[in-house]
Amino acid sequence: MEKTVRETIKNTIFHHLKKNNGLVFGQCLTAVGWVGGTIPELTEEDGLVELSMADVANGGIVAGAGLSNRRPIYVIRYQGFNWFNASIILNYACKSKELWEVPCPIFIRGIAMEGSMGPVAGSSHHSIYFRMPGIKIISPMTPKEYSLAYEDFMKNDDVMYVSEHRGSYPNKDELKDYLEGDLDLVLFPISITRFESLKAKQELEKDGYKIGIANILWIKPFIIKKEWENAVKNSKCGGIVLDDDYAKGVASNLAYELMKKTEKNFEVMGLKDKSAGFSTSTDNLPPSCKEIVIKAKEIINKKKNNE
Repeated sequence: MEKTVRETIKNTIFHHLKKNNGLVFGQCLTAVGWVGGTIPELTEEDGLVELSMADVANGGIVAGAGLSNRRPIYVIRYQGFNWFNASIILNYACKSKELWEVPCPIFIRGIAMEGSMGPVAGSSHHSIYFRMPGIKIISPMTPKEYSLAYEDFMKNDDVMYVSEHRGSYPNKDELKDYLEGDLDLVLFPISITRFESLKAKQELEKDGYKIGIANILWIKPFIIKKEWENAVKNSKCGGIVLDDDYAKGVASNLAYELMKKTEKNFEVMGLKDKSAGFSTSTDNLPPSCKEIVIKAKEIINKKKNNE
């Protein structure tokens, strides 16, 4: 039976605690739901450590475990809490290997979700870590991708930020690139926008548009695959980078790299430049299928009208 992303994470945590002498830290790990069903029902004796609500201190505790080579998994239930944790992680854990030749491997599970969750919860915030050295960033949305992230972490001594999204937890399917044929536009989605981009591709093709998809798994290091480069160069209108984070963060940086490499125009879509609140009227959500369709048509039709 195929496993979901949720089941893959839960099995990974269990394996880490029982087979690899690891530790798992976080707040409310054993509360109702066990972090969306991703935490095995174990105890502190197994290495499952409940932390207080003092996020700044918690980052230091986890960094200490990393320096002790216990390879901690740190569960940050809402990615907005990175604003409190990042200072310790970036200034100690991420610099330790380079400056003091002491590795501090930490597997950080940053969890995003959508809808009326207030200013520190909600969507992704991987851009906080993107501009700083000493850290890898990956955003797995499928079971195999999550397993790949953990395997890479265990083979190396780096801090790894795993940008999760609860919307991916029920998913069993692998997500492939679509780059065949004479394309009008190529979508480069990150995180949960990968699912919306696939829906948008299907809607656009009903109207005769030819849309490619190049799924971004590794945010840092960001390596532009040759097939991505060729697809964009041969496309009519370049591409769009889509993210569940603010548009002026990772998405803009990756769009610049792609534009430089392909010499094609790139647009970005992501969260709007505003804070989210606790009601649907103040939500700040990632690009929806409908919004992607509108933006893609606008780019393609503008190009056609100018020819």
